Amino acid sequence: MAFTFAAFCYMLSLVLCAALIFFAIWHIIAFDELRTDFKSPIDQCNPAHARERLRNIERICFLLRKLVLPEYSIHSLFCIMFLCAQEWLTLGLNVPLLFYHFWRYFRCPADSSELAYDPPAVMNADTLSYCQKEAWCKLAFYLLSFFYYLYWSHCYTLLFFNIPFKCY
Repeated sequence: MAFTFAAFCYMLSLVLCAALIFFAIWHIIAFDELRTDFKSPIDQCNPAHARERLRNIERICFLLRKLVLPEYSIHSLFCIMFLCAQEWLTLGLNVPLLFYHFWRYFRCPADSSELAYDPPAVMNADTLSYCQKEAWCKLAFYLLSFFYYLYWSHCYTLLFFNIPFKCY
């Protein structure tokens, strides 16, 4: 059996999914840092610390904004590849998150790349907890996807080398 496009899709998705896992971990760490910084009562009393705290919040939000478009693009690439490879089950598992990414991207007002993580909005306690839950859910999805892609890339590799096995 020949090495197929589907095998290539699973292997590339496996590598890129590792990058998405790191993005999700970075989001979790950043939101945890914002939550910790949000509750610091000492910094709220001193104006010098308040300015430094605001700069730190703006820096974190700027870095978060830089990760939005690559994350959405990589996941869109997954869906396009699996559509072309006619891997319907894998595509069906990825489409809900793809729709969520589209909804999230087009829901942002005006310039979506600039307002995805607006510092005053993110520092709202409800928004901060929502963003943190979203990051944990994405991490869980990407971890499950990673092992799913690992399984299927393993199956396609065994098919390529004509090793007898059972893929359920």
